[in-house]
Amino acid sequence: MALVAFLATLVSLPVLGAETRHTIMLGGNKAGLQVTNVAADGAREVSYEFTDRGRGPKISARIKVNEAGLPVAVQASGNDYLKVPVKETFTLEQGVARWKNDAESGEKKLTAPAFYVSLHSVPEEGALLANALLKADGQKLALLPEGQATLQRGDEVTLKSASGTRRVTSYEISGLGFAPETIWLDQNGAFFAAVSNWSSFILEGWESSVPELMELQGKRSSARTQESARALTRTPKGPLAIVNANLFDSQTGKSIPGSTVLIEGNRIKAVGLDGKVAIPAGAERIDARGRALLPGLADMHVHLSEHEGVQHLAAGVTMVRDMANDPDALLGFKRRFDAGEEVGPRIFMSGIMEGPGPFAGPTKVLVDNEAKAREAVDNYAKQGYQGVKIYSSVKPELVPVIARLAHEKGLHVGGHVPAYMTARQFIEAGAEEIQHINFVFLNFFFDEVQDTRTPARFTTVAQRASQLDLNSAEVRSFVQLMKDKHVVLDPTVTVFNTMMTRQPGTVGPGYAPIAGRLPPQIRRSLLSGGLPIPKGSEQQYQDSADALLRMIKLLYDSGITLVAGTDDLAGFTLHRELELYVQAGISAPETLRIATLNAAKVLERDADLGTIAPGKFADMILVDGDPARRISDIRNTDLVVKDGKVYEVDALYRSIGVLPR
Repeated sequence: MALVAFLATLVSLPVLGAETRHTIMLGGNKAGLQVTNVAADGAREVSYEFTDRGRGPKISARIKVNEAGLPVAVQASGNDYLKVPVKETFTLEQGVARWKNDAESGEKKLTAPAFYVSLHSVPEEGALLANALLKADGQKLALLPEGQATLQRGDEVTLKSASGTRRVTSYEISGLGFAPETIWLDQNGAFFAAVSNWSSFILEGWESSVPELMELQGKRSSARTQESARALTRTPKGPLAIVNANLFDSQTGKSIPGSTVLIEGNRIKAVGLDGKVAIPAGAERIDARGRALLPGLADMHVHLSEHEGVQHLAAGVTMVRDMANDPDALLGFKRRFDAGEEVGPRIFMSGIMEGPGPFAGPTKVLVDNEAKAREAVDNYAKQGYQGVKIYSSVKPELVPVIARLAHEKGLHVGGHVPAYMTARQFIEAGAEEIQHINFVFLNFFFDEVQDTRTPARFTTVAQRASQLDLNSAEVRSFVQLMKDKHVVLDPTVTVFNTMMTRQPGTVGPGYAPIAGRLPPQIRRSLLSGGLPIPKGSEQQYQDSADALLRMIKLLYDSGITLVAGTDDLAGFTLHRELELYVQAGISAPETLRIATLNAAKVLERDADLGTIAPGKFADMILVDGDPARRISDIRNTDLVVKDGKVYEVDALYRSIGVLPR
C-alpha cells in the first residue's frame, strides 16, 4: 500500500511543453504513431493515427483531468477505423457529467468519482485510467457511461535498449472487456506500453522491448487461464451417456428424437435410440430432456487473441481455423488448448503470406520471390499448418508459384484475391478457396477496383453489388469455374452486412439478441456504425447487403461448397452468420451441415469430426430448442462437450463477464 500511495503522488504530473511519442505496431510492423503534448493548462493534446491496409483511425484529442486523475473535459475529432468522421465531447462541471459522440449522448449527476471512457479513445487514455485507479479508494472506479473498473498491480521490470534503461510496472485493468487489460507505466507513472500478439503501443525507441513485455504478460495470463480451466472443465470419471436427445445427423440433415450417445474417454463409443445402446453400470447420465444434440460448430475464419477460447467454446464452437496470426502466439494457443491448460476449441491453422509494401497486412511473413515463398511454405508445413492464406499485396505472378509449392507439401491454398488480379485469375492460378464474399463481387467490378488493398474493396461492393445481374453469362461462367475447380467459399457475410447496414447509435440485428448480456464497454462498442454511407444511399447499401445473400444462395444452389467463418467478435458472430445463410434461402439443416460436416471435410478431418458417430471425437453441443427448425435456437447452447470434457455454458460466460441467458 505504501508503494501505491507513493505512486499516487507521482502519476499524471504533466510537464508543460513535454512531448512523448508512442509507436503503434500491428503484427510486429510499425503502423503509426501517437504523439502527446502537454498544453499550458495541463491538458494532454494527443494525435493518434495508424494505417492498416488502407484502413485505420486518425484522431486528435484534448483531455484534461482533475487532481484525482478524472477527465473533466474531452474533445476529440477525426475519423474511425473505417474512415467515418467522428466527433466526441465530454465535460464534468459542478458534479454533472455530459457526453456526446456520433452514437451517444447523455447526462448524469455524479454521486461518486467516475471516469469517462471515450467511445473513440486514444491509447493515452488507458494510462490516464490506470493513474486514476491508483489514486482511487480500493483502486476501484465507476465508469461512464456505465460499468466499473478495478486495478491490480502486475510485474515490475527494468528494461534495457539503445535508449538506455527504464523501470516499468504493469497494471491489469478489469471492467473494460472480457478479460483484464494490461498497461505498462514507467517509474513516473507515465504511459509506457500496451502490448499484445496483434497490436502494440510502446514508447518510441523501446520497440525491441515488446517481446519481453509479452513474455511477462503471458506468464501472468497463463496462470489465470490454467486456474480458470481447472474450474470450468469437468472430466467424467468414466463413461458418459447423453440420453433422450434430439440428435441432429449432419450427414443426412435429419433430426432423430429419443437418441442416446455413449462417450468413453474422448471418443464416441455408440449412438442409437434410447434403450438400444448398452450403457455401462456406473456411467454418468445426462438427460437431454428432448433438447437438440449437434456436432460442435466450426468457425472457419478467426484470428485468435488472448482469452477468446472461452468465447468460442461458450458459443458451441469446438473447432476453429485461424486464418492469420503470429505463429508463436498461435502455436501457444494450440498447445494450451490441446493440453487443457486453457479453455478453447480445436485449432486448425492457415499461415498468411503477404507481399511487402505500404499496404502489407500485419505480418512479418513477406514474400516477393520463389525462394522466400518456398521458405515460408516449408516453415508452415513443418509447424503443422493445414494451409496457406495468400494476402492482398502478393504479386499476381507469384500466386501460381505459391500454390504449387503449397500443394507439394499437401497444404490447402486460399485467401484474399491479390491486388491487380481477378478472382477468376486467382482460381486459375491454383487457389482452392476464396475468403470473403466481397472478392466474388469484385471479380465483376475489375473496371473500377483493381487494387483490392484499399477501402474500395468494401465501398464499391456496397455501391454496386445490387446492380450485378446474377443471371448474366459472366456470373454464370464464373460460378461454373468455381464448381469445376471445386473452389470453397468462406463468405464472412456478417462482416459486410454490418458494414453496409449498421447506423451509429444502434445495435444491429446480429448482436441485438445478446447485447444486454455483454460487459458494458463491449456492449457500447456495438453502437459504432459501419461504412461511411453517403446521405441518401442507405437503401442502396441495404440492397447491396441483400445482394450478397442472393449470391450466397446462387453459389449454394450451384453446388459450391460453403464453410462458415466470421472474422469478427469471437463466438457470438457465428450464430449471426448462420442466421444470414437461412435468410439467404438455405434451409436450417443445410446451414448446420455447412457449420459442421462441411468444415470437417474441407479440413480433411471428417473421419474424426463433423458428425456424431461411433469412433469420432466427442465434440458436441446440447441446445435448448431445435436449430434444425429455427436456426436462431443455436444461440441457446446449454452444454458443450469437447474432446470428451464437459463445459456448462453459463459458467463459461460468467467467467468472462457475460450474463447467462
